Amino acid sequence: MAKSRFESGKGPSQRQLRVGELLRRTLSDVLMRGEIHDEELLSMLITVGEVTVTADLKIATVWVMPLGGKDPQAAIEALKRNRGELRRAISREVTMKHSPDLRFRVDETFDRLEDTRRMFADERVQRDINAPDRDDETPDGEDRDA
Repeated sequence: MAKSRFESGKGPSQRQLRVGELLRRTLSDVLMRGEIHDEELLSMLITVGEVTVTADLKIATVWVMPLGGKDPQAAIEALKRNRGELRRAISREVTMKHSPDLRFRVDETFDRLEDTRRMFADERVQRDINAPDRDDETPDGEDRDA
């Protein structure tokens, strides 16, 4: 029996990536234009960082962060309250057989990026980065080019 193409563990397909990006742009536009009628949601500026879609395209996980990172849980709650309206807005703008169920999560990419910058700024890491490469030497300590 042939293996399913989704069991290979290779990551998302091109179709999933394409649909995820289309949903990300659509949600960003809907939120930017203020089409959702929720005062709390309208008062927030929300960045939609990424949308990941399941293989069957029925569930979309939306990774969001309010501008400045202020109170991300309030943003998630406001988006969850307006899930149906956001889903209808997507179905009006995107031609798909089914509009995916939306799941909202806090996007921690920016925090991890800052942690990475801080790590690279550490003097011990800088010392290792600026150290001469030892790849040109053999295990005996002899230079290969000689």
